[in-house]
Amino acid sequence: MRPLAGLLVLALAPLAGCSAGVAGTATPAATGEVGALPGDVGGLGDLVVTEVPSGRPQVPDAELDPPAGPKSLADVAGYAEDAQREEQVLTEYGYRWGWERFWGSDEDLTSVFVDQFEGTDGAASYARDLARNDTEYYGGNPDRDPDDLPDGCATLTVEDPAEDTRLTGPAAFAWCAHGPFTVSVAVVSTDTGDALDQVDDLVAQQLDRLPRG
Repeated sequence: MRPLAGLLVLALAPLAGCSAGVAGTATPAATGEVGALPGDVGGLGDLVVTEVPSGRPQVPDAELDPPAGPKSLADVAGYAEDAQREEQVLTEYGYRWGWERFWGSDEDLTSVFVDQFEGTDGAASYARDLARNDTEYYGGNPDRDPDDLPDGCATLTVEDPAEDTRLTGPAAFAWCAHGPFTVSVAVVSTDTGDALDQVDDLVAQQLDRLPRG
């Protein structure tokens, strides 16, 4: 899987693909309203937040490498070192499509990824895999029961990132399972407290925009 904050700085590092059959299933976040699920990737994109707490401008999708915006299963699998294996696992998880959006700059980055699956189990497994892979890459100890976010979410703060991560400053991350969706958020800011506050706010906004099926 791709590092959550990596795409704005030319894919910070290729992470190993997910592994199927991980024990346990996260409880999906119980926010948002029951409603019709997006029937295509464009419908998912309409549900992704367009503004962030910092007020930073959105980075045009085409200015990123790889471009942000709509994502297919093959696109997401291509972030892994073993794309073929990753595509197999994502297929087993019931991956449908995703959407990525970025705001700010290399020095002050915010990113939101939303991915849609056929069901809740695949979304929960994917959220758990993202949390594990990102934690292994950036270091630190995740909070698997954050006070300010619903069940099914985990967060991580990185105060002094290692140079090889290419993070430019203190950062916070969140990964949430919400029905058939996975929401992944990253913020680079001046300190981890501010970054985490922004992450909590942004995750809440994004979850509220998603139906629970």
